[in-house]
Amino acid sequence: MSEPKQPTAEPPSRPAPTRDRLLDAAERLFGEHGFAATSLRTVTVAAEANVAAVNYHFGSKEGLLRAVVERAMAEVNGERLRLLEELGAAGDGRPGVAELVRAFVMTGARLVERSGERGASVARFLGRVMAEPDPAIRRLFATEVGPVEGRYLDALGAALPQLSAAEVAFRFRAMVGLLGLHQSSALGDLHPGDAAEGAAPGDDDAGRLVTFLTAAFHAPPTTGDER
Repeated sequence: MSEPKQPTAEPPSRPAPTRDRLLDAAERLFGEHGFAATSLRTVTVAAEANVAAVNYHFGSKEGLLRAVVERAMAEVNGERLRLLEELGAAGDGRPGVAELVRAFVMTGARLVERSGERGASVARFLGRVMAEPDPAIRRLFATEVGPVEGRYLDALGAALPQLSAAEVAFRFRAMVGLLGLHQSSALGDLHPGDAAEGAAPGDDDAGRLVTFLTAAFHAPPTTGDER
């Protein structure tokens, strides 16, 4: 009679590479406390790394932030670009406002779902970065998202010829700001008193945001800013 096979022991799991641990820790801590309020030492302790590792992989604390933003936005930027190209290839090649707003907002709103277990951390981080008081931090974020967002801005300008470029740009910035609040779950908390009965926080809020922003883009020009 042959000896029964012994169960094979599971190989010990390998720790994540240092670079990934630093990115994960920075994403979480920058999102919870803000970039300026989070020391590099706090990040390295959480990542079980050292400052030399940050300098080796990213060059500086700002370089680490740039890498976190780039990683967080890579999939969103790719999906937004794909949808924009699809919209441009359909019909007369000039997507309407509603189509553009939906593609932009829903792609960002689904960030939590696409990022798996990291979803909430990613969303909180992006919302926090966009609200940082230091304009240099906001400019760094804008640099990472600028190429794709610029194409959406151009497409919206073409879809709204009755509005000046400044008016379209302002409404676009408002869209980005509201989306950031939604991504970080802050938008759901900005209500007076209790939430309406039967309306769970986040219950189709992304769809409502699309409806609201589409109407905002279609609003008449601001007095004195007519084209």
